[in-house]
Amino acid sequence: MISLDLARSLAHDAGVLWEPAAGDRFVIDNAALADEVFWISNLTIEPQHFADQTVLGFNGTTEWALDSVSLDQSLWLPREDQLRALLGDRLESLRRVGDGWEVTYAAVDSTRHTLSDPDVECAYARALLTL
Repeated sequence: MISLDLARSLAHDAGVLWEPAAGDRFVIDNAALADEVFWISNLTIEPQHFADQTVLGFNGTTEWALDSVSLDQSLWLPREDQLRALLGDRLESLRRVGDGWEVTYAAVDSTRHTLSDPDVECAYARALLTL
């Protein structure tokens, strides 16, 4: 799973926007709750839109005594397929190397770059941060 630091960098430094959908993972970006990963599901947690704000509503749950949390308080943990989609046609290859993953991609200037990480989602995220 992508690290919280990389997820924060994608959101704050790279400006990756999140449009919450079923199956998405997130944490509440607060030290007391950052270890709890939540999944959006049409049954328990769903995006609710009010005027110009989207909140994540906790439907019928008493866990954590949450009713809803704003997107500003949430940190999206994109999955491998979502990170691949964000790289788009810049992604050239992914291959297993030793105990990790090697991602080859084209940078903005069309030069080829390769980086590796023990976690495939972190490798994709690190590639995105260099674009």
